[in-house]
Amino acid sequence: MIKIYTDGSCLSNPGNGGWAAIINMNGEIKKISGNEKNTTNNRMELMAPINALKNINSKDPIEIFTDSKYVKNGITEWINTWVLNNWKTSKKENVKNKDLWLELHKLNQSLKVKWNWVKAHAGDPLNEEVDMMAKKAANLN
Repeated sequence: MIKIYTDGSCLSNPGNGGWAAIINMNGEIKKISGNEKNTTNNRMELMAPINALKNINSKDPIEIFTDSKYVKNGITEWINTWVLNNWKTSKKENVKNKDLWLELHKLNQSLKVKWNWVKAHAGDPLNEEVDMMAKKAANLN
């Protein structure tokens, strides 16, 4: 079982942003992060699982833990409707961050991923650590 904790952060929204992931592959821990200028919090929240899944070279089941309901609900519920509606929301508006959703959707379909939402700042040690990593990455801009 591969367990991944992800988080994204923006110093202002939009502004300098960072993303981070902690990947636990059967006890082997890998920590990754990155940043972008002039981005949004939601884009950084999406970049974290995208980059984490790109680092997986295994057919083992994967569990992702995110404190972003945007990411969790988007990839497990909303995306199916978006695809059916030609990437339009229920309000007939274009889906924001379509480029990243397409990338995440493709990765999600090619792997066995279970998505979990965790409450932010509620004492989960790995969620707290990945949050600090994302903030640190945002500050590197």
